[in-house]
Amino acid sequence: MAISQKRSRLKPSGSRYIAFRKKKQNELGNRPVLTKIGAVKKKILRGIGGNRKFSLVASDVANVLDPKTKKFAKAKIKTVVESRANKNYIRRNIMVKGSVIETELGKARITSRPGQDGVINAVLI
Repeated sequence: MAISQKRSRLKPSGSRYIAFRKKKQNELGNRPVLTKIGAVKKKILRGIGGNRKFSLVASDVANVLDPKTKKFAKAKIKTVVESRANKNYIRRNIMVKGSVIETELGKARITSRPGQDGVINAVLI
């Protein structure tokens, strides 16, 4: 069954809406891309109007912001330290928004959505 991004099948009362047509291609969503640590690998998706979206399948580099100096630097990612989304992501080294990663420059929190932005931006803690 396809992942839908439109209205729920259930009404607030719990009864069901009657489907008046099938799902359309532009209403379908994608499966989550679980970004791992490894050589940079991107996946290209087609968006509405032929636009291209990049989802990050794997990466070992992050753009890290130092809040004191206000400067960005590229840093190599060592491991995932903390993840509020799912505790199993730590063990599997999966990076999502809000995850804390260990880099060469120190610990940093991810501020971008790697599975949808195609890049890892982080801020030093």
